[in-house]
Amino acid sequence: MNLVNKKLSDELSFKTSRSGGKGGQHVNKRESRVTLFFNVRESKILDEDEKAVLTAKLNLSIDGVLQINSEASRSQLKNKENCLNKFYKNIEKALVIRKKRKASKPSKTAIRKRLNEKKRRSEIKQNRKPDF
Repeated sequence: MNLVNKKLSDELSFKTSRSGGKGGQHVNKRESRVTLFFNVRESKILDEDEKAVLTAKLNLSIDGVLQINSEASRSQLKNKENCLNKFYKNIEKALVIRKKRKASKPSKTAIRKRLNEKKRRSEIKQNRKPDF
């Protein structure tokens, strides 16, 4: 599934704010932190099954909004790109359907080998006992 083709970017909203931590002269003036918001419950592009999976797997707020922050760079544009990359990775990872594990039996050779080893161990321990 290619989420870029689904036009999820139309439903994203961004907010900028001042980045925390140490800085220089511009730390109190520039808004370089970017926060991405995506409302999963009100999405018109995702179907109900996808919404249910995302709600179960992702850490959403009470009102069903996925929030991703980025303040790694001093550039607002790079932080926005970083948010988008994180968003698409999280969505694609959450929507991957895992295969159910099939229970398997040990092979006949493995069973025979295990039983022979048990028999050998038992004989070793029996030989340790003193004769009366």
